[in-house]
Amino acid sequence: MEKIFKPQNSIQTLFLHAILYALLISWLWVSQNYFNDYILRIMNNIFIFTILAVSYNLINGVTGQLSLEPNGFVAVGAYITSIMLLSPEAKLDMYQLADPHALVLWMSSSFIPALLASGVCAALLALLLSFPVFRVRGDYLAIVTLGFGFIIKILAVNNPQITNGAIGLNEIPQITNIYWSGIIALAATILILQIVYSKFGRAMKAVRDDEDAAIAMGIDTFRIKTCAFTTSAFLEGIGGGLLAALLTTISPDLFDFMLTFQLLIIIVLGGLGSTSGAILGAIIVIGGGEWLRFLDQPLSFFGQELGTYPGLRMVIFSVILLILMLFAREGIMGKKELWELFRRRRS
Repeated sequence: MEKIFKPQNSIQTLFLHAILYALLISWLWVSQNYFNDYILRIMNNIFIFTILAVSYNLINGVTGQLSLEPNGFVAVGAYITSIMLLSPEAKLDMYQLADPHALVLWMSSSFIPALLASGVCAALLALLLSFPVFRVRGDYLAIVTLGFGFIIKILAVNNPQITNGAIGLNEIPQITNIYWSGIIALAATILILQIVYSKFGRAMKAVRDDEDAAIAMGIDTFRIKTCAFTTSAFLEGIGGGLLAALLTTISPDLFDFMLTFQLLIIIVLGGLGSTSGAILGAIIVIGGGEWLRFLDQPLSFFGQELGTYPGLRMVIFSVILLILMLFAREGIMGKKELWELFRRRRS
């Protein structure tokens, strides 16, 4: 199965991708027509966080750079998509703290160009940041990228002529649906796997395992880390745009460090360096958290009313995560992919 993502026959690869897309579209059609709005909302969130998780795993897990920046790039993508989807009239009515900037009024487009613009802007920002960011390593890299996320949030609050300040943006057209999020999630996963199993992916793993040895072998580590950083930012910007067009309202508080922390839990739980582990982690964290929501409701045991315990859902969910990490200290998948485990069992 590894050869699937390391193709030697382009026709075979295109045929495989066509099958995957056909199966996914069939599943999405069934979901759209037979599932209720609540289930569809959860599935949309899972797909969006899958995009964010596999892209974040590329820089953090595959390349081994402890980056804490995703919330910043997601915020950039969300704001650009929202501004481009809102009409000039809606912006004039919505901006209360200051008149909208002329550029904000000029930015108007349809959904696909808005998503692409969000990804490109996030990637360009990551490219500029890579020059100062990758002058340091380890914990210092984490601190620098963490500061970037705080800077983006502060800029969003203090530039009301662009972002409408702390009020945020409302009445964003709800365009994201199960088809958009599902197909883009599959495309993002295939893109990440193509990179991981390419020569760039092998170089990224070399940087993760021993950066000094990679330099001694002639690998341009700065170029490799920058490639991973910008690719991750591009997909995170698109994920932010999808999230904004799903929620229909955004504000700076939505993109605080807790978003990065949630993504970090997802990729660590699934296994740092494993793309399929990142997908599995997104399903467990996002889907599992919603499945346990009944614990926040009034509880009864054999007809005996036990009352309501706010926050019990998160307590139980945290205990489950602790148990999983105790028995799988490298994550559920470790650094392996799902098909590699199947191949090992067959052999």
